[in-house]
Amino acid sequence: MNDRPLPMGKLPIFLLEKLLGNIAGNDPNVLAGPGIGVDAAVVRIGDETLVLKTDPITFTSENIAWYVVTINANDIACMGGDPRYMLVTFLLPEKKTTSSLAESLFSDLRQACSSMNITLVGGHTEITHGITRPIAVGFMIGTLREGKFIRPSGARPGNSVLLSKRIPIEAVSIIAREASLGLDLDGQELEEARRIIFDPGISVLKEAGIARDHGGVTAMHDPTEGGIATGLKELAMASGCGIEVYREKIPILPVAARILPRFSIDPLGALASGSLVVCCEEECAQGIIEAWASSGIEGSIIGRITEKKELVLVQNGGRGALPEFAADEITKIFPS
Repeated sequence: MNDRPLPMGKLPIFLLEKLLGNIAGNDPNVLAGPGIGVDAAVVRIGDETLVLKTDPITFTSENIAWYVVTINANDIACMGGDPRYMLVTFLLPEKKTTSSLAESLFSDLRQACSSMNITLVGGHTEITHGITRPIAVGFMIGTLREGKFIRPSGARPGNSVLLSKRIPIEAVSIIAREASLGLDLDGQELEEARRIIFDPGISVLKEAGIARDHGGVTAMHDPTEGGIATGLKELAMASGCGIEVYREKIPILPVAARILPRFSIDPLGALASGSLVVCCEEECAQGIIEAWASSGIEGSIIGRITEKKELVLVQNGGRGALPEFAADEITKIFPS
């Protein structure tokens, strides 16, 4: 057995699929359990339906509290839920953690939760041996209104695939914060890139809510690690379908076109939090795009779901395989 070390980031999909397949469960109250492309769990408890999510922040330490709240809330929203309650664990590095750092983290955490109407109900904080930067792990609980559950496996052949905003918002922000030296950006451009997590932002709560309430939505997914390409693959796998993606229709941030080539980063494989993938009935696609636009959110139709289980990228008039990434492209900025 060739048991080589795995690359940084998510486990390879083939391995994760095998591991998740060994998790048996027959509880009828579990409406959505573990699976590829499943953003959160959904469980029924009495008359309530809850959405449960946990996710860490490991690629950056700046604005980590904002990231951990937003990333977890995004996944709740992808299931059609409303984020409500949160617990957070902070693991802080020894010999580097000060009282002012801890106070700053808690202040940012309170502000982030307040801005999204989320109640912080607990967590854990400790100074930990063996880490060099703060790590935050969030656990969030959301509620699901009657008839609003959007199954991650719901996409069907013929559905349109929509994308909100431009990519890759999160990757650009992290590069500007963690690897700003030597970037071909003036001070104003660098600050714009750093603040891109706030404007247009990495939250997809607004566009997810608009799409959910518009109707005709069959599945939603929050593309994070592995970028939009990995997110689209996960969505197709969850639904047991194929997907055809139009490369020229995927909008790229202008600042990304300047930053990413320096590190040989493919925008299709870089952290894409801030954009939302929506599958919907073809006749509903334009209506959702227009509803987003009326709220100041850019949207694009970037592909369609197919019956044949192929992951196709249409580019320059030709058809090829949707690219796969063993690790998120953002890892290229970190020392090997």
